[in-house]
Amino acid sequence: MENIWTILLLIALFSIITFLYWKLTNRYAEKEYGKKMFKQWGTRTFYWTGALFISGGITVCIIYLLKWGNVVTF
Repeated sequence: MENIWTILLLIALFSIITFLYWKLTNRYAEKEYGKKMFKQWGTRTFYWTGALFISGGITVCIIYLLKWGNVVTF
């Protein structure tokens, strides 16, 4: 049962971080590339690849800190 809560924590943390990253950087990226260019698949794929990598890295760091602080155990 503990594994299920750990997985749910990971998914929730990753989703929240990805959402916050999107909210903070979407307008900047659209302005940087231009509206027409940002609507193309290549540009959006590049943006979302970076967003997922950054969110994954932040999630791993937070989980590591929670494990190091003995807040979660697995």
